[in-house]
Amino acid sequence: MNQTANWTRRKLLTRSLAIGCSAAASPLMTPVSFAAAPWDNRLVVIILRGAMDGLDVVQPYGDANYASARPTLKGGEAGGGQDLNGFFALHPGLEALMPMWRAGELGFVHAVSTPYRDKRSHFDGQDLLEAGTPALGAATGRDGWLNRMLQTVPGLRPDLAYAIGHENMLLLDGAAPVANWSPDVELALSPQGRRLAELVLHDDPAFSDAFAEAALLLGGDKDAGLNATPADMGMMDGMAGLNPKGGGIRQVAAFTGEKLRGDSRIAAFSIGGWDTHRGQGAALPRALAQLSDALLVLQATLGDVWAKTAVLAVTEFGRTVRENGTKGTDHGTGGAMVLAGGALRGGQVYGDWPGLAQGDLYKGRDLLPTRDVRAYVGWVMRGLFGLDKALLERAIFPGMELGPRPNLIL
Repeated sequence: MNQTANWTRRKLLTRSLAIGCSAAASPLMTPVSFAAAPWDNRLVVIILRGAMDGLDVVQPYGDANYASARPTLKGGEAGGGQDLNGFFALHPGLEALMPMWRAGELGFVHAVSTPYRDKRSHFDGQDLLEAGTPALGAATGRDGWLNRMLQTVPGLRPDLAYAIGHENMLLLDGAAPVANWSPDVELALSPQGRRLAELVLHDDPAFSDAFAEAALLLGGDKDAGLNATPADMGMMDGMAGLNPKGGGIRQVAAFTGEKLRGDSRIAAFSIGGWDTHRGQGAALPRALAQLSDALLVLQATLGDVWAKTAVLAVTEFGRTVRENGTKGTDHGTGGAMVLAGGALRGGQVYGDWPGLAQGDLYKGRDLLPTRDVRAYVGWVMRGLFGLDKALLERAIFPGMELGPRPNLIL
C-alpha cells in the first residue's frame, strides 16, 4: 500500500504541532468524487472547509443588532452588498451570481448546523458533516452519508477512477463504488509537507494567505492527471471564456460538469480557505471567488443539464456573531448553506431566522441553529431521487427527523 494513503487528516494533526487551527481549513487537499446512478437528476455537494461565515455571506442587515455586532464587517446597503429581499444582502464577493438569483437558480439557507456543538474543531466538525450522523465514534461507523445513499441503489457502478488531492472524502467513503480524479498540481512538496507548512504558517496571515493562494492557482498547464484523456483537457481549455485550465477550482468544476453531462449523477468536491479569524474583509472575498467560479463553470459546462442539477455547498459550522479584535470572526455554531442549480427553487433565503439580540444567541455568542443542515440535504435528495422518507431518517441520516418539507426542488 502507498504509505501516503496511511495518512489521514486526523493522523497528521496528531503527529504535528497543534498550532492555531488545523490544516482541515486548508484549500490544498481537495478531493472530488463521482458516481453513476440510474436517475436523470444530478447532485453536486461542495464542502466549504474552514467554517464559512454565513452572516457575512448572506448578511442580515435588516436585523437591528447586526451592524453593532460587526462594526467593520457589517454589510447590506452600508457595506455594498447586493440586496436580496429587503432583509438579507449578498456579499459583494458573490455579485457575479446575482443573475442566478434573479433566475431562481441560486438560494440560501440560514441558521442551520450539524448536531456538532461547542468543541469547534475543524476536523471533528467536518467529519460529522460528512458522516451525517448525530455523533462520531465506532458506534456510528466511518462511512459518509452520500455513500450510504448510493448503497440504496441496486446495481450501482462506479464511473471512471478520478480524485483531486491525496485523500478521500469521508462524504463518499463506504461500501458503494465511487471513483476519483486528480489534476496535476506542480507543488514540490509531499502532501504531508504541505500540511506541515500550513500548520506552521497558519498564524502568520501574510504567509498563510500567500501559500494558500499559490496552491489554488497551481494545477492545470499540463495534463490533468495520469488518467485524463485528450478530450478531457480539450474541454477544459475553452470553457465559456472562464479559463478553467488556468486555475485549480475552475478546472475541478469544468471536469465535474463534463462528467455529469455523461453517465455520472453524483459529484462531490471541497473548497478551502474559509477560516477567517483575522482580516476577514480581505480573506473572505478570496474564498467567495473560488465558490463563485465553481458555480459559474458548473453552469456553463453543464449547459441544458443544469436544469436537472442541484448544488449544495455546506460547511462544518458557522462563526461568531460578533467580530473579534483582529477584524475577523471565531468559530461559532449556526451558519448558512448555499443552493444552486436549475432543479432548485431558488431566489429565496430559507430558514427560520432566530434574531441577533443577546437573548436570542446560542450561549450568548453564536447564531442559534433553528434546523439541522441534514434535513435540507435530505429533502433535496428526496425531491431529486424520490428516496423514501424513512430511508433518509434511518439509514442515510440516522437519528435525524426531516421535519416540514421546505419545497426546495421544482
